[in-house]
Amino acid sequence: MSVFTRRTLLSATLALGAALSLALPAVAADQTIKVGVMSGAEEEVAQVVKKVAATKGLNVQLVPFSDYALVNEALARGDLDANAFQHKPYLDAQIAARGYKIVPVGFTFVQPIGLYSKKVKSVADLQKGAKIGIPNDPSNGGRALNLLAAQGLIKLKDGKGLSPSLLDIAENPKGIVISELDAAQLPRALPDLDAAVINTDHALNGGLDIRKDTIAVEVREGNPYANFVAARQGEENRAEIKTFVASYQSPDVAAFLDTRFKGAIIPAW
Repeated sequence: MSVFTRRTLLSATLALGAALSLALPAVAADQTIKVGVMSGAEEEVAQVVKKVAATKGLNVQLVPFSDYALVNEALARGDLDANAFQHKPYLDAQIAARGYKIVPVGFTFVQPIGLYSKKVKSVADLQKGAKIGIPNDPSNGGRALNLLAAQGLIKLKDGKGLSPSLLDIAENPKGIVISELDAAQLPRALPDLDAAVINTDHALNGGLDIRKDTIAVEVREGNPYANFVAARQGEENRAEIKTFVASYQSPDVAAFLDTRFKGAIIPAW
C-alpha cells in the first residue's frame, strides 16, 4: 500500500477534523496573536486569513520567516502564539530532534510536492546518471525520496515509511545522482540539475508552475502532508487560536486558494 494512503494516517486526519467541529470559545474584543508563517505564497494566504479574523474581533500579527527551522523554535520560545507552515511528518521530526512541546490545532492546506525539470518532459526521459536535487531536511527529503520511488526511479528498503534517507535506497537502476540541497535553494539550482523535487512554496517563490514545469506530482488523495496551525501544548484551546483556525477554514480562504494558486495549493479541511 502506498505511504500516502495508509489507513492510520487517514484515521488521524479524520480525528483531527472532528475535533475542529467543536464550538469556538468567545474571543475578547481587540485580542492579538502572533502567528509565524513562511514568507511568499503562504504569507499571501495568511493575509487573507488575517482579514477574516479581523471580522471576528481577532487581530493577527503575522511574523514571516524564510527558514523552516526557525519557526518552531520561535513558537517554543514564546515569541509566537501559533504558527502555520508545517505538516505532521515535519513536526514529528522536529519534536524527535529538539523535544518541542508543540501540537497540531487545525488543518490549513496541502501543497503536493513536485518533481520539476527544465530539461526533460517526462520521468522516462531522465537518462542514466541524471542529477536530481532534493531538500536536505529529513522530513521533506524523505518525502522527495518517496516521490522518486513512486515514479520507479529508485526502490527504498521496506518499512521506512515517510522518512527514508539516502541510506535507505535499495535499488537505483539508472544510477541517479541525488544531491541534498537547502529547500529554498532548489529553484535556483534547477538549471544545473536534470530535475529537482521542490516544495510548492519554494517553487512558487521561484516562478515555477506546477502545471507546466513538473514531470511528476505527489498524489493528493490521502496525502499525509497536509499543513496545519500549531500551538504550544496546553494552549491549543485558547479562544484566539481557535478563532484563527476557524478564519483559515473559511470560504474566503478556500476561494482565494482556488483563484490564486489554481491547484498548486488546495484546502486540507
